[in-house]
Amino acid sequence: MKNVHLIPFRHEQEIHVSSTIPTGIELIEARLLWDEADQGSGNVIAVIDTGCQAHPDLKNRLIGGRNFTDDFRGDPRNYNDNNGHGTHVAGTIAASENGAGVAGAAPKADLLVLKALKGDGSGQMDWIIRAIDYAREWRGAEGQKVRIISMSLGGPEHIPALHRAVINAVNAGISVVCAAGNEGDGRSSTDEFAYPGAYNEVIQVGAVTFRKRLSDFTNTNDEIDLVAPGVDILSTYLDGSYARLSGTSMAAPHVAGGLALLNNIAEKGFERSITEAELYAQLIRRTRPIGYPMTAEGNGFMTLGLVKSLI
Repeated sequence: MKNVHLIPFRHEQEIHVSSTIPTGIELIEARLLWDEADQGSGNVIAVIDTGCQAHPDLKNRLIGGRNFTDDFRGDPRNYNDNNGHGTHVAGTIAASENGAGVAGAAPKADLLVLKALKGDGSGQMDWIIRAIDYAREWRGAEGQKVRIISMSLGGPEHIPALHRAVINAVNAGISVVCAAGNEGDGRSSTDEFAYPGAYNEVIQVGAVTFRKRLSDFTNTNDEIDLVAPGVDILSTYLDGSYARLSGTSMAAPHVAGGLALLNNIAEKGFERSITEAELYAQLIRRTRPIGYPMTAEGNGFMTLGLVKSLI
């Protein structure tokens, strides 16, 4: 089975934080939906990454997890993060709004931590496939199911077994959010692919700056769905610290958290559960074109406070 790796990212700096809402969370207008969406409460988001530490801003959000790698002697119960990437992604999704540290897009969503990448960022494709299948089949103590999967990882080749796992998850009603990849050359192209991000069934996210300018690294292709902040993103990190990282790895979790908010609002409005396709439609209603070709920005920048008129 072929190997997979973290979507490459840049470590900008580790910093001290007292209490702040990160700029990326503000820019996507997540806070405008917090009251109506109960901050994403009731949604379980599976984070398939390098694991996650019980950071003070995350410890109340961790609902469970599993280790699929051979780190920690292959102990399936030890899904601790020995890299930092997974903890950073988790914080952008759902760091608690607790008056200290940082807050994620959906501060009351629950996180299922699936460690499928090792401390050095590498992993086997079989680990990723098993993690996706585990997320699809997982049931919580109160019958909860995974609603969203977030993956900031990829490989250069299409793997049929990976594609089948993604399709099975989407057919089970799970929105699968993936980073587009950081091999871009700064120009719009149709052939900068990383998998599973390039599969049509996933929600593929590219990265822009806080000024909504396309980053110089984001992949562009004809399967991009939307873009989100991915440069100098502040979030939780190792040993209770905080760091700024850059990459499409940092853009994807903004969307994963945003989906939890939109799911609660839509289900409240329709007074029923909604399908994966319906949730995707709600997401696209909240994108705004920012002036790049669709191969670069897809439907545009995720702006959660924006509600488009139905066509």
